[in-house]
Amino acid sequence: MKHKLAVLFCLVSLLLSVQVQAFQFQDATGKIHKLADYKGRWVLVNFWATWCPPCLKEIPDLIALYENRHDVMVIGVAMDFGDPQVVMEFVKSMSITYPTVLGNRQIASQLDEISLLPSTYFFDPDGNPAARQLGIISRDSIEKFIESKSTGKAVITTPW
Repeated sequence: MKHKLAVLFCLVSLLLSVQVQAFQFQDATGKIHKLADYKGRWVLVNFWATWCPPCLKEIPDLIALYENRHDVMVIGVAMDFGDPQVVMEFVKSMSITYPTVLGNRQIASQLDEISLLPSTYFFDPDGNPAARQLGIISRDSIEKFIESKSTGKAVITTPW
């Protein structure tokens, strides 16, 4: 019985550890971003590419969220790129102010197998997976989702 409890305790600890450590990304400036760093804030991890028209359409909304809502952290992960300099010039030209990670399949696999761009992953202020959106997202839909979770109203979202 003691052995079973010890094993159960280790499994629960491991699960909690995995949840808190859900990702670790290094942005283009060298800063490490971990989910645990943003406890108390909604975290949106947005996978995108410079050649993806829907990705580019949602960037202004993500910038506005990042700059105007202190309860939201946005991390952009640029996928499928050939030259990091091209990505960073693009980030500058679009005036992207939120952290940008130069991503690849290994980096993305910390959250999921990314098969569609854009893809956005939401974490609640406690660091729990809250939802994911495959395809384009808007500031309005994000704010409605956050409000629905805060007030308990139902909103149609893609479950994690």
